Amino acid sequence: MKPKSRADDFSKSNGSEEPGQKSLRLKDTGVDRLPQPFRAMILEPVLQLRGESAQAELRGNRSPEARLEEALGLSAAINLNIAHSGVVRVNNPKPATLFGDGKVAELAGIVASEDLDLVVIDHPLTPVQQRNLERRLKTKVIDRTGLILEIFGDRARTKEGRLQVDLAHLTWQKSRLVRSWTHLERQRGGAGFMGGPGETQIEADRRQIQDRIIALQKQLEQVRRTRDLHRKKRKKIPQPVVALVGYTNAGKSTLFNRLTEADVFAKDLLFATLDPTLRKIKLPHGREVILSDTVGFISDLPTHLVAAFRATLEEVLEADLILHVRDISHSDTDAQAEDVKKTLTDLGVSAQTGAPIVEVWNKIDCLDPAYRDKLLDGQGEEGPIALSALTGEGIDQLSARIDAFMAQKDDVFDVVLPVSDGSLLAQLYQMTEVLERTDGEETIQATVRVSDKQRGPFREKFGAHIES
Repeated sequence: MKPKSRADDFSKSNGSEEPGQKSLRLKDTGVDRLPQPFRAMILEPVLQLRGESAQAELRGNRSPEARLEEALGLSAAINLNIAHSGVVRVNNPKPATLFGDGKVAELAGIVASEDLDLVVIDHPLTPVQQRNLERRLKTKVIDRTGLILEIFGDRARTKEGRLQVDLAHLTWQKSRLVRSWTHLERQRGGAGFMGGPGETQIEADRRQIQDRIIALQKQLEQVRRTRDLHRKKRKKIPQPVVALVGYTNAGKSTLFNRLTEADVFAKDLLFATLDPTLRKIKLPHGREVILSDTVGFISDLPTHLVAAFRATLEEVLEADLILHVRDISHSDTDAQAEDVKKTLTDLGVSAQTGAPIVEVWNKIDCLDPAYRDKLLDGQGEEGPIALSALTGEGIDQLSARIDAFMAQKDDVFDVVLPVSDGSLLAQLYQMTEVLERTDGEETIQATVRVSDKQRGPFREKFGAHIES
């Protein structure tokens, strides 16, 4: 049995406890998971940077209250018991603690009086800031990235999903080992006075984590190769792929279930879906397409998280059509849409270089009728599709739009088949959509629609029967 390492201990405890600080015993799953339930405080820092443009560039155009609401939604996703929350104005961010000494002392008093187990700072924290805040507040502190990682660790179900979560967490954890150890003495190498300085405990732990990262990357590479093989196989089948993308909690999984009559986990929670799901659906004219549900996007998603989940998001890269699902009832729907577009661009997907993108305005049942009519007025046939995945309103229009889009790539042929060859006629119905058919005494004349994916196999099979 492999001896237990200090790196293993790190996944169970923050390791930097001061006298009186709570020790969190976490299950060693490779991911720093929080026990349940936790009494928590959620803070939304608003940094007063130089110039309005700098602030806007840092956190987008959302109001502090909207960002706090999103942070509360993220916290609810892992069932945190929110005992205290609020917006904190930071006029002069401190490199050591982010907040000023007075505010830190005030927060420490709240933590002590409310007996809080966790403080969530909805803002990136440096390792030093996280360590110092944990010492001053005498409780565990995590930032936005840590919170998202907790959710990911809780939601991942497939082997691939768990590997991606572990990789993302270890990559983030590697830079934070500075907070884990108060003993920085060197472990001497060799014997006697001539022994070398050896390596610090931090260096040893960082090396162990790097080894685990390399091992996970190798496993994920195998997963990617397997997924690539599956994609190549799908390219050989006639059905095109339609991918659902959107901000987290926009209603993608609910729409997926509505279209496919599946039972994918769908709940009013942020990041309810982490693992991609594919199902075959039939459109109004009988055409079949494959619908793909993907992980939701979010603002300020760290780049290493996007990189870790690239294997999952590559389903979007291979799609024939992308449906950008928006929660049109959300107060920050425009800002959310920009975040999705930015993430798609980072993945190399755009309306100019990738698959066409159609906006789907979900949750119209939550809109005020007057505002809804004003919003939808003048959108036109090529504009966004407005619907409610929950009630089913507008689903037929979406199916028709997908059908019409796929038909644009189709070719129409006139074929003549001998009446005696029933198997050839059966294959015609399997490979094409028969628009018109006329039965004669010796021949069958048919007008058929052929998808772009079936164009080659169709010409190979029916080339001699196509009328010029």
